[in-house]
Amino acid sequence: MLKHESNNGIEILSFDNVSKLNILLAQSLKEDVSQYISKANTKLVLNLAGVEYIDSSGFGALLSILRSTKNNDSQFKICNIAPEVMELVKLLQLHNVFDIYGTVDECLNTFE
Repeated sequence: MLKHESNNGIEILSFDNVSKLNILLAQSLKEDVSQYISKANTKLVLNLAGVEYIDSSGFGALLSILRSTKNNDSQFKICNIAPEVMELVKLLQLHNVFDIYGTVDECLNTFE
């Protein structure tokens, strides 16, 4: 489900052939990501390229990841959100909660 790469100590996760982040994938997303944020001070980027739909359990998984990273003194950023998903993010006021960028490179440039 997720592809992983590292860039200067920053973990970058991308979805592999996933267009919907829904109840069927939410739990496995949390489990897959937990292995990368198990140590403190992790820098994590979740690339949502290709994801055209996120349901409430998908947003719940993202919020759970955010909470885990904050509790672990880690950083979590999201990029490449599809326009239709971004509309929902704004409707739910989550653009004020998540650190969101247009591209992976923009994300990488914002880490301290």
